[in-house]
Amino acid sequence: MKYAGVDASTPVITGVVSRVEDRFCTLRWRWPEGVQAVYIHKTAAETPEDGDLPPSGMKLYTREEYKAGNGFRDRLDEIGMVAYTIYARLSGDGETLLVRQQDGSNRVLVSAGKARIYYSIQHKKGLFSKLKTVQMTITAEVPVPKEVLCYVKKRDSHPSSKEDGTRYPFVQDFAPGRNQLPPIEVGKDDFIRIFLTDGRKYGLYYELVPE
Repeated sequence: MKYAGVDASTPVITGVVSRVEDRFCTLRWRWPEGVQAVYIHKTAAETPEDGDLPPSGMKLYTREEYKAGNGFRDRLDEIGMVAYTIYARLSGDGETLLVRQQDGSNRVLVSAGKARIYYSIQHKKGLFSKLKTVQMTITAEVPVPKEVLCYVKKRDSHPSSKEDGTRYPFVQDFAPGRNQLPPIEVGKDDFIRIFLTDGRKYGLYYELVPE
């Protein structure tokens, strides 16, 4: 499988539109005359094309399947922005050829939504102790790398941002489901809150929700 040479007569995919509903994406496009099948590539939106060779992991989809299903339907298990690229499939000299469209008209970006990260923080203070115990619990819908989250400690009031106090990293990744962290001890007047380490970057993929 390789890319075909493209000129003014080469059939191309146009009019790609998408619709997302209940974690399923439906794609529709205009089929060029004579093209009976396409290859569809799905990847994270920020992933660059892989040089001069067609990408791996593509799905073959025929014109008959498209008609029967009124489009191409795909489940969105990812989070963030996803890119679908549709390549017209040609044949030449016994090889499968894909039409690589430099103008990007065969590519569409789809929002797969954000994964929710629920968190709870419980404080337990001894009657005469100068310290209190803090128990943090993270409940994630998907695996979450440890660098996505941090916690901030502040004296006398709750932190309002990740810069409002002393910031600490987490030391291990979070598995899907409930993650109860080892308790820590802080001063009796200290308060802790959990934040995304980079809201602009990770806010595209995760939503932090207090329980």
